[in-house]
Amino acid sequence: MNVRDEYTRSLWMEVPVAEAQALSQTVGVDVAVIGSGIAGLSVAYELASRGRSVAVLDRGRIGSGMTARTTAHLATALDDGYDELVRVRGPDCARHYHQSVEAAIDRAEAIQRAEDFHCDFRRVDGYWLLARETSASELDQEFDCCCRLGIPVENCVERTAFHSGGLVRSLRFARQARLHPTKYLAGLARALQRRGAQLYADTCVANIRQERGDMVVTTASGREVHAADVVVATNSPVNVQVAIHTKQAPYRTYALAAKIPAGAIEDALYWDTLDPYHYVRLQPFSADEDFVIIGGEDHKSGEADDGSLRLALLERWARERLPALREITHRWSGQVLEPADFVGFIGRSPGEEHLFIVSGDSGQGITNGLVAGMLIADLIMTGASPWEEVYAPARKIQKNIGTFISENITPLKNLAEYLTASEIASVERLRPGEGRLVRSGLKKVAACRDRNGHLHLRSASCTHLGCVVHWNALEQCWDCPCHGSQFAPDGTALNGPAVSPLGEADKPANLEAAE
Repeated sequence: MNVRDEYTRSLWMEVPVAEAQALSQTVGVDVAVIGSGIAGLSVAYELASRGRSVAVLDRGRIGSGMTARTTAHLATALDDGYDELVRVRGPDCARHYHQSVEAAIDRAEAIQRAEDFHCDFRRVDGYWLLARETSASELDQEFDCCCRLGIPVENCVERTAFHSGGLVRSLRFARQARLHPTKYLAGLARALQRRGAQLYADTCVANIRQERGDMVVTTASGREVHAADVVVATNSPVNVQVAIHTKQAPYRTYALAAKIPAGAIEDALYWDTLDPYHYVRLQPFSADEDFVIIGGEDHKSGEADDGSLRLALLERWARERLPALREITHRWSGQVLEPADFVGFIGRSPGEEHLFIVSGDSGQGITNGLVAGMLIADLIMTGASPWEEVYAPARKIQKNIGTFISENITPLKNLAEYLTASEIASVERLRPGEGRLVRSGLKKVAACRDRNGHLHLRSASCTHLGCVVHWNALEQCWDCPCHGSQFAPDGTALNGPAVSPLGEADKPANLEAAE
């Protein structure tokens, strides 16, 4: 199981990526890759293309994790802004970051052409739009910063469908791109299989260790993969307890897809200056219709349970601007991990030589995953990458300390829940699809009734570091607000960093009445 087993379904989930069986025996390869999303398959592809033997393991189906819940904007524009990145990490970091994401988009274009697979890749412009509620100074500062860095950008006063009132200001970034993410993953998977790579689905990794010079990956079923190097590309890394998780924070983001007449809006990427911001793109459907995909309404994971309302707000925002919008066909949510200094964590896991991680996708997971393919392949093959320091997972947060501290208050607030009076409610009042925290003695219990009416009682302590999980009614899962773990109603771990299921819970005293 993985996040595909949550309740909503994205537009991309209609395309299967690859059929694969669970690992059933011990195998030996040059590189073991854990996770089969855009980062995992990109790393595997780059290494297999250079002659390395590769095994890819995923706790669910191949390509069915968070990559299937993205909206797949490929942007050289930074969603937090280059002006902010320069403030926190300096101009050299900003220039190298731009170089890396520009190369990543070029690489995706080259791969789908070389491997001859169709994934709806197209170069489009990107527009950062001034929203009515914000000041034009934000665009001015970003424009000036990009000009100083040599990043191509234009001041634009052409109206788009998403400008508010009389405001028509935006920044235009040329040669951005969009693609169909699961079609792209399917193309990578076929290319990997042609090169002899091994893909294993439904294979949950329980442990990674070094043994007599080899890295050994052990699965929950007791099987092993022996490799010279291991890459953990699991959205949130499952191999570290603290080192990365204190430097990033999990956020839920929401998206919907709707039909719109072909040609109703320019095929481009759009995002506005609000915080959280709205983001929009098109996806081809037929000669007469496109899908328009609208995202936004983000919040810290586990700190709100109003997903249906947020999707309704997205729809209202879209219909106010797109009178030609037709029926909503898909509604879904996903999780992004926001790094405190705006750049993801890609490279050697802290303190390790042969263990690598990819995390901190922010709002640019597809682009970061493509960067990871090139960066980690270079580190494994040659020992160095021109972008190594930009993305180094072991780096310290030198500036933006306020954000770092505020995000790390969440675990403290969360753990304090154990000391406060919880809602004491009879579990018999839980209706199908509902969940809540109840107390059993001194322990908190995560109680929910799934949509089939079956009651589940599990420990409310996340198996990563013990934070209290919170119910997510939209996705029918438990979310950990501290580091982003997610669990099915029966407690099964769906998303890292947790690997183990929620523990067994003591029965509340009123359970007999409930049953």
